[in-house]
Amino acid sequence: MSTIAASRWYVLRLFGERIALRLPVGALGWLVASLLLLAAIIAYSLTIGSQPTSLSEVWRTLSGESVSKTIDNVVWEFRFPRALAAALVGAMFALSGAALQNVTRNGLADPSLVGVSQGAGLAVVALTVLWPSGLATLRPWVAFGGSMLVAILIQSLTWTTRGASSVRFILMGVGVAALISAGTSVLMTYGDIERVLSVLTWLNGSINAANWSDVQMLAAWSAVLLPALLLLSRSTAALRMGDATATALGAPVRWVRYGLITTAVGFAAIGTAVVGPLGFVGLIAPHAARRLAPSGVALHLLLTAALGAALVCAADLVGRTLMAPVQIPAGLVTDLIGVPIFLILLRRAARRTAL
Repeated sequence: MSTIAASRWYVLRLFGERIALRLPVGALGWLVASLLLLAAIIAYSLTIGSQPTSLSEVWRTLSGESVSKTIDNVVWEFRFPRALAAALVGAMFALSGAALQNVTRNGLADPSLVGVSQGAGLAVVALTVLWPSGLATLRPWVAFGGSMLVAILIQSLTWTTRGASSVRFILMGVGVAALISAGTSVLMTYGDIERVLSVLTWLNGSINAANWSDVQMLAAWSAVLLPALLLLSRSTAALRMGDATATALGAPVRWVRYGLITTAVGFAAIGTAVVGPLGFVGLIAPHAARRLAPSGVALHLLLTAALGAALVCAADLVGRTLMAPVQIPAGLVTDLIGVPIFLILLRRAARRTAL
């Protein structure tokens, strides 16, 4: 990895200069601030729980120095993997929303609003209820398949001979999401009561049961999907100007569109397979990042990931502490935050368009 300083841009070269990211120097500070905020939230969350732990004890434990068997076990086996899983799924849902907003050219696109998360949820519920002995390793692949089928369905219903309308995509997605949610509820009435209860908690977006296996899986999928999304970002700026303009500029519009949809589905599906649907993260984080870094697609994606991670970590922390010892799923907290923001954005969109 090497870096080259420029007058107003910072060029970050990765993988033997196969990936070159042009990052606005002024906006890099927001990325650093977001990462520091994320680190602070994670550090504080490691001290919260039934076993009181100070920051110094957490630091000594993470540094390899044993404080006590109880604290070592609490920090390493429960709190730290939970915090890392929250950060990773937050980044993944946020990047899924950013990819969907780029491909639809609509700032209201979010994996939970257009049915992508619900498709993954229905597929996982079907696996759990209808095939209880099914391999747990199939869960992410089943979720990916469910999400991809929904994305293809919405795209086919939206597409006309004059192309795809972003407004139709959103409205069609909202309708499909409602239909899938109803189908999931019907399916759960046929399941074993214990499995249905466990799935019910998961459907609300709970990070309570996250473990190191989940962290490893999330990290592995992120290591594949994030570079792919960064590679596509070189053509995303052209795609924002419209298909005709992007084609004239030499961008492979069709393949970029397929790539963005696949990565958006992948991020949302894997995040849903682990912790369940987390609503509005893919809506809030890209909008916040766009305000902080209005130029630079690559920086916008990195900032979106950092803000999404911080948002979900904060939501999980609030859910753990607001009504302790009762734990509120992080998905319910993000819904409470996201609905008012969605209504504000919808009102602004209605003023600009015929939505």
